[in-house]
Amino acid sequence: MSGGGPMGAIYEVGALCALQESLNGVDFTRLQHYVGVSAGGFLAAGLANGITPRELCASFIENDSGPSETFDPSWLTEPAYGEFLRRAIMWPGLLLGALQHLLVGRKSLTHALESLGPGLPSGVFSNDQVHTQLARLFSREGRTNDFRQLSTQLTLVATNLDSGETAPFGRPGWDHVPISKAVQASSALPGLFPPVEIDDAYYVDGALKKTMHASVALDQGIDLMLCLNPLVPFDASASNHSPHASRIPHIIDGGLPAVLSQTFRSMIHSRMVLGIKQYERLYPKADIILIEPDQRDPELYLANTFSYAQRRHLAEHAYQQTRHLLRSRTAGLSTKLWRHGISLHHEALDDPKRHLCPPPVAPSRLGRALAQLEEVMEDLSHTLSSLAHQHQHQQRPERSTW
Repeated sequence: MSGGGPMGAIYEVGALCALQESLNGVDFTRLQHYVGVSAGGFLAAGLANGITPRELCASFIENDSGPSETFDPSWLTEPAYGEFLRRAIMWPGLLLGALQHLLVGRKSLTHALESLGPGLPSGVFSNDQVHTQLARLFSREGRTNDFRQLSTQLTLVATNLDSGETAPFGRPGWDHVPISKAVQASSALPGLFPPVEIDDAYYVDGALKKTMHASVALDQGIDLMLCLNPLVPFDASASNHSPHASRIPHIIDGGLPAVLSQTFRSMIHSRMVLGIKQYERLYPKADIILIEPDQRDPELYLANTFSYAQRRHLAEHAYQQTRHLLRSRTAGLSTKLWRHGISLHHEALDDPKRHLCPPPVAPSRLGRALAQLEEVMEDLSHTLSSLAHQHQHQQRPERSTW
């Protein structure tokens, strides 16, 4: 499970719930090995602790699990006061040094300004709550904050800031670190959060080295790998033919934040695609299934992830989008999954009334009438789609599924 900030976690929760109910023969709390990077590490740690996808949804999306079970993304917007104070204490000495460079050393203004760099905070927001709240969550009965006490394997990947090397927390030699601390380190995006100190070393986001780090599990002979990747570049040219065309005519219209976001997404995704191809070449006996958003869909791209109402909508969107992806890839997926004793739950996939987050009850008689009409139209659309599919199937020559 790769990263993507709060938005990535929301997408992965919706996708996990869709996968759990659509795959017969898979229990997502009893897999052989979980690998999490950045935001994906939070969810991987939860699954390894026996927290089901639906329970993750209740804690992270619905906010209805009670105060002791809820993880609120707004904690991630708390300013890093401690880091600000520590850097502020350095400013008098740094300013004096810069003046000496200018007046005594005859250095350039640029050189003097560069000497002020250590006074800038290494992160804007504090990520201490990640460690604190997850430690509380994993301390409940039946769970653990110790990698060594898990009944399955869990690897949370971070990057050593000083060496640039991968830090696979949870593997032998790295498993003494609390799971909550490893999640904090793996998700410490440079510039946004300060690096996390562990054993006299500093760690940042694991995505700096790789997007997936799936080889951690593939090296152990995993025969089926399910990969969840929430970050994809948005294809605005394709959306010009969608109902959202007026909202995103061009990426550049969003200014610098949109340009930087698209650049980051493109870099991360292209690296991931190359990684998947390399995995397929190096591990020919392993079946790899990648689940990710539709690049032509602007919903996840436009979202405000810190709004609870928005989070419910986005998780539902990811849930339905994943169900649609599974239906569209039925033939190829069925063949891969069948080799591992897994099958698609067609009754669940074909049920148009399934929801992750039930829509609110219409407050008025008109609202109820419109909701009923929408439901009838959905049923009619589903029926017509099924008839068209059957007709198309009848036109083709019969052949074996397997």
